[in-house]
Amino acid sequence: MPDTTHHFDAIVIGGGMTGGWAAKELCDAGLKTLMLERGRNVEHIKDYPTTGMQPWEFPHRGRIPHEVEKENPVISRCYAFREDAMHFFVKDTEHPYIQDKPFDWIRGYQVGGKSLMWARYVQRWSDHDFTGPARDGFAVDWPIRYKDLEKWYTHVEQFIGVAGNRDGLDTLPDGDFLKPWDLTCVEEHFKDSLKKSFKDRHLIFSRCAHLTEEREIFKQQGRTLCQNRNICQRGCPYGGYFSANSTLIPWATKTGNLTLQPHSVVHSIIFDEKENRATGVRVVNAETKETTEYFAKIIFLNAATLNSNLVLLNSKSDRFPNGLGNDNGFLGKYVAFHNYRAKIWGKHEGHKEFKTEGKRVMGAYIPRFRNVYKQETDFLRGYASTFQAMRSLDVSNDGFGQQLTDNLLGSKDFGPWNVGSGMMGETIPKETNFVKLDGTQKDAWGIPQLRINVVHDDNDEQMIKDFFEQFTEMYEKAGFTDIQTKDTAQAPGLDIHEMGGVRMGHDPKTSLLNKWNQLHSCPNVYVTDGACMTSMSTQNPSLTFMALTARAANHAVEELKKGG
Repeated sequence: MPDTTHHFDAIVIGGGMTGGWAAKELCDAGLKTLMLERGRNVEHIKDYPTTGMQPWEFPHRGRIPHEVEKENPVISRCYAFREDAMHFFVKDTEHPYIQDKPFDWIRGYQVGGKSLMWARYVQRWSDHDFTGPARDGFAVDWPIRYKDLEKWYTHVEQFIGVAGNRDGLDTLPDGDFLKPWDLTCVEEHFKDSLKKSFKDRHLIFSRCAHLTEEREIFKQQGRTLCQNRNICQRGCPYGGYFSANSTLIPWATKTGNLTLQPHSVVHSIIFDEKENRATGVRVVNAETKETTEYFAKIIFLNAATLNSNLVLLNSKSDRFPNGLGNDNGFLGKYVAFHNYRAKIWGKHEGHKEFKTEGKRVMGAYIPRFRNVYKQETDFLRGYASTFQAMRSLDVSNDGFGQQLTDNLLGSKDFGPWNVGSGMMGETIPKETNFVKLDGTQKDAWGIPQLRINVVHDDNDEQMIKDFFEQFTEMYEKAGFTDIQTKDTAQAPGLDIHEMGGVRMGHDPKTSLLNKWNQLHSCPNVYVTDGACMTSMSTQNPSLTFMALTARAANHAVEELKKGG
């Protein structure tokens, strides 16, 4: 009998958020599925070592030791790389890459990927986003529209749980929501101020992937309500927020159809020129460096944006000498990201009869309002923004010993309200923003290192300037004082929203993927993580990644049933 040990119906490359969705959908449909994850296994609850620790139990009270920070200048710039969660992040030396231009590549190599430490914002795209390239003349036209993803957005929301309001905005379609948290009184004040002063600017509760209500589907997953601990990056033992570890991986495992294989670094996808299709995946064991090949009818590439580009670029054959599916030479090009450089903050002297107590996992959100219905600025596209208003204690740190302790613990005086916003800007995909393989330098697994050449441009600078002008005016109209702005000047990548390089499109001459996320020239390979994005929008992209993946996986199942 033939050896079928390494043969499966489907292979999923990557055990994170989108890989988890691919595995769930394929396993639910009865496909024997192999999930390859380059990092270690992380099991829900069992492998969250810091989730129950108190602040005083951390040797450095949450801060990164100086030696670790010095050795990891890139990852140390990430807001969540702290003592309680640094074990979930890739250290700078663990998988080196080459920065032709400064780029902070933030990675999480483990089962669950970055879904363990993500910010949990989930907003749908609207048709304004999908039609943006066609209207504005940048990138290429998306091969899909909102109606193509609408039911898949709902499908994902119902499974992961999303807290939010039905806001009735055409720029940010409503979804299947659980009840939201309340806005603070000053957030409500700013909301009212925007409504009075501007017709096109709205403040809403930030839609987030947290459980605020019980539903049967969440009970089946073994999850319960969010406890407002606000230490999500440690892993949540309650399953109060969505991660692949607490939902997708266990769900797929229970079907009996999933084979999960960690410590599996994918070297390349194997293309059979006689069969004219991909037949499998070449894998290097992360620990032993032994190479093994696995075979399947369909392959889902979900290694996260830049690693998915890397895998395809390294998947060379006589048919595809420049990388799998790369007939037009655009593989690795048109990479873009979100521009998070602009910050603004101030104070509010009113509402002193109110204060904030306790914790809340999310604040308010202002959807994009620039260049939505017509081009009205010198820059293309626009930006969304966060908004938070909190009141803090006026604490005295005077004195020594018992006097200092009494001052720190005894203060019950509140200062003014602090308000702040951060820009979430869309950057424009350009051919000059690209990644490619280095010709000589390789990593520990014998795979070429990735060279990254991605930069901000004048469009980004003009957007930052406009953000400062518009939000200063908005803050002033709301009566906020002591308004200050800052350009962080951070490099691309620290937004952790890099996208593109394997973009979708109608035409194989200008895109790599079709409307079902299949490679035009190798249709049994699907790419559904951030690499597939044609343009960036302003919304946090994870919900769209998941919806695209669920849609593509179900298409693959139907194609297999038809013998395609």
